[in-house]
Amino acid sequence: MSGGWRGTRVPHALALLIVLAGCQATAPPEPADPRSVLGPLLSRADARPLDPLASGSPPLIRLGQALFFDKILSGNRDIGCSTCHNPVYHTSDFLMLSIGTGGHRPGGSRELGTGAFTSREATDLFDRGQPGWRVLMWDGRVASTASGLTTPFGAALPPGLSGPLAAQALLPLVARVEMRGRGSDELATIPDSAPHAVFDAILARLRTIPGYDTLFAAAYPGTSPGSITIAQMANAIAAFIADRWSTGETAFDRYLRGDTAALNDQALRGAVLFFGRARCSECHRGPLLSDQDFHNTGIPVLGPGLPDVSADVGRAAVTGLPDDRFRFRTPPLRNVDLTAPYMHNGSYRTLEDVIRHYRDPGESLARFDPTPLDPRLIPTLRIDPATVAEVLATLDPRLRVGIRLSDQDVLDLAAFLRALTDPASGILLDDVPDNVPSGLPVLDH
Repeated sequence: MSGGWRGTRVPHALALLIVLAGCQATAPPEPADPRSVLGPLLSRADARPLDPLASGSPPLIRLGQALFFDKILSGNRDIGCSTCHNPVYHTSDFLMLSIGTGGHRPGGSRELGTGAFTSREATDLFDRGQPGWRVLMWDGRVASTASGLTTPFGAALPPGLSGPLAAQALLPLVARVEMRGRGSDELATIPDSAPHAVFDAILARLRTIPGYDTLFAAAYPGTSPGSITIAQMANAIAAFIADRWSTGETAFDRYLRGDTAALNDQALRGAVLFFGRARCSECHRGPLLSDQDFHNTGIPVLGPGLPDVSADVGRAAVTGLPDDRFRFRTPPLRNVDLTAPYMHNGSYRTLEDVIRHYRDPGESLARFDPTPLDPRLIPTLRIDPATVAEVLATLDPRLRVGIRLSDQDVLDLAAFLRALTDPASGILLDDVPDNVPSGLPVLDH
């Protein structure tokens, strides 16, 4: 047949083969392995496993544990560090806003009693002993700088503190709504302008309690009861927190160390979203999964506000800068699935709720549903048009255009966030001592 197939009818079977061949030639390539996509994204975000911490001094840790759980540090002897940072509740308290001195019962069932809500949600304490921390507290009131520690104490900051974690441990001791209280006891009657006098009064209490002399002497050889310092006390609490509440065996950490099977398919998709299109890692980056910077993400105004301020303005309360209004520090994310509710005021109860918020923060704020809130806090919610406009005026520019996320994207991102849980952090009852030297109850009732 001269001229080949020109001017002839191509058999149907052969025509089908030609069509299929053409389709194969123009078909899109198979999607890349998510693992190969994720690698460069992790590098760009400086995502690395946390370095293991060196073992601390056992006597110092034992002293810190006793102090952490001992209500003797509070004015009314009714609340300890462990009330709001309870290992039973994964080093937080399951409350949207914590309830300080005067409250009753533990965790999410805590009642106000004669107490009041604090301004902020109690942060978890996981990995706070990591040396990479420069900024602590939601508003950065405690920071480690080239010139030393900065805190609200200013010139009254006690010398000899081991770092920002120890400095942070001192703040609740002088806060009236948290631990110091009001009344006629020797801590409450001290003027607010004299934090060093509060510290001296606490030390005076400790010196009269049998057992603390032995604990301090073991932790600080050569120290007599009369020479113990508030810095020694705070350093011991920090040593306990750092020793007991470190993560490192999350599925994500195992993946970062080379176990490419550590993340299941859904978590892997979520990781690619987190470090890629969803842009979460623009703020949640580095080994701590926090840039330690401050951002206004459009969270509802909720709670009693700060002293002498009608609303919690976040970082602006520290700097006084208008542009810092409603900006809060980026939280770390390891064990985030264990530490609901979320944001600085606990206004979102689930990871999925938080993720959906970022689809359109402005719309989410304007249409915020108060139904899931603690009923006691609903009267403090401010989502009137004027307040919404005030918050959105300093919204992080990166969030002025929402992040397009499908319902499946939301689920995949949540799966990745749950892969940041260290199994060893699930039950921490072994961290609760049987008793403390003061003889006061260890657990809240």
